[in-house]
Amino acid sequence: MYPTDLTVAAVIAHEDKYLLVEEYAIGRRVFSQPGGHIEADESPEQAVIRETLEETGCTIECEDMIGVYLWIHPQTRQQFLRIIYAAKFISCDETLPLDRGVISRRWMSLQDLRDRKSVLRSPAVLRCVEDYVAGQRQSDALLTGMIPLQQNVHKILAAADLV
Repeated sequence: MYPTDLTVAAVIAHEDKYLLVEEYAIGRRVFSQPGGHIEADESPEQAVIRETLEETGCTIECEDMIGVYLWIHPQTRQQFLRIIYAAKFISCDETLPLDRGVISRRWMSLQDLRDRKSVLRSPAVLRCVEDYVAGQRQSDALLTGMIPLQQNVHKILAAADLV
C-alpha cells in the first residue's frame, strides 16, 4: 500500500478560461492544474503560489479554498489527496523557464476540459473547475489545527470529497 500523496493546486480563471499545465505524468501527456507538494515550513497557500510560478511562470494570489479531494488511481490504488484553492491571476512572465517535465502552460475553457476528459491527469481536474464555477468554497477552518498537514493526512482524508 502506498502512502497518501498530499498535494495542493489552484483553479486560476482569467477571461473565462482556466490555467492548466501540460506535462508528462503517469507515462503519458496530460493536463492538470498547477500545483505540487508542500515544502517544509510552507503553508498550503504559499505552496500553491510557488508551484504555479515554477510550473507556468504566472503570478497568482491565493483566494478561497474550493475543497479537499481524494482520488484513488484505479490500477495502482495509490491515493492522491489534493487541497484546491481558487486563485486570482496577476500576470505571466513568458521568459521564465517552466519546471522540468512541464511542456507548456495552457488556457482552456470549461468546455475544452470536458472535451479532453481522457487526457486530464485525473478526474479531479475537471471536478475542481466545475465546483469552482458552481461557487463551492470551503472555509480554511477545515485545516485549522492540522498543521503540519503531512502529519495529519488521516484527518484531512476524513474531510475529503471522493472523486
